Amino acid sequence: MEIDFKLEDFNGPLDLLLHLIKENKMDILNIEIEEITKQYLEYLDKMEQMNLEVTSNYLVMASELLYIKSKMLLPQVVTEDEEVEEDPREQLINRLLEYQTYKEITKTLKEKEELRKEIYTKAPEDIREYMSGDLSINQDLQIDDLVDAFKKFLERQKESKPIHTKVTEKEITVAERRKKISEIMRSKKRVSFFQLFDDYSKEYVVATFLAILEMAKAGEICISQNNNFEDIICEVGNGK
Repeated sequence: MEIDFKLEDFNGPLDLLLHLIKENKMDILNIEIEEITKQYLEYLDKMEQMNLEVTSNYLVMASELLYIKSKMLLPQVVTEDEEVEEDPREQLINRLLEYQTYKEITKTLKEKEELRKEIYTKAPEDIREYMSGDLSINQDLQIDDLVDAFKKFLERQKESKPIHTKVTEKEITVAERRKKISEIMRSKKRVSFFQLFDDYSKEYVVATFLAILEMAKAGEICISQNNNFEDIICEVGNGK
C-alpha cells in the first residue's frame, strides 16, 4: 500500500483512527477492531521504515487497540447471576465520538473566524448633540424621516457598490465635509440630499451625514421634502 500522507497530517491517534474508520466506511458505533488495529499498526510500521519519529501517544493507542482486540477474542462466560460484560470498544467509541464533535465544532469556529476577519467595526459615537435643538427642517419632515431615508440610501449603495474597493488611510473629518458642502451650496443653492454623497466609504458617509446635521442645526441649510418617499432637498439657509 502506497503511503501518501505523513504523521504530521493528523492531530493525534484519535484523528488517525477517525481517518481509518472513514476510509473503510465503518460505522463508528460498531468498529471492526481487528481490521482497524491491523491498519493502524501497518501505518506506524511504515512511519518507522521512513525513519520518521512515532510519538508516544500513537504507541499508547496501539497498545490500547491490541488490548481491546485481545479482550474481544476471549469468549464471554456469563452465569445466571452475572451481567454481560460491557463491550471492550465502548470507551474508545465514546472518546472517538467526543473527539469528532470537537473537531466539527473547531471547523465551524474556524470558518466563522475567517468570516469575522472580513468585518471591520467602529466604536459608536455620541451624536446626541446633532439630534438636539431645532434643525432647519420643515414641519412635515422630522429628523427620524431623514435618518430613515439615509438608511435606505446606504442599503441601495451597498447593493450597487463594486466587488473590488480601494481602501485608503486618509481620515475624513466632519469639518472638512462641512466646508465642502458649504461650497456646493453656495454654487448650486439647491441640491438633492443624496447628491452630497459622492463617496460611499464608511468614514466619508458618516462624516457627511453629521456635517449635514450640524449645518441644518446652525441654519446654514434647510432640508425639506414635499411628500413621503419623494426626494429630500437641501437649500441654502439664512444662518443663525
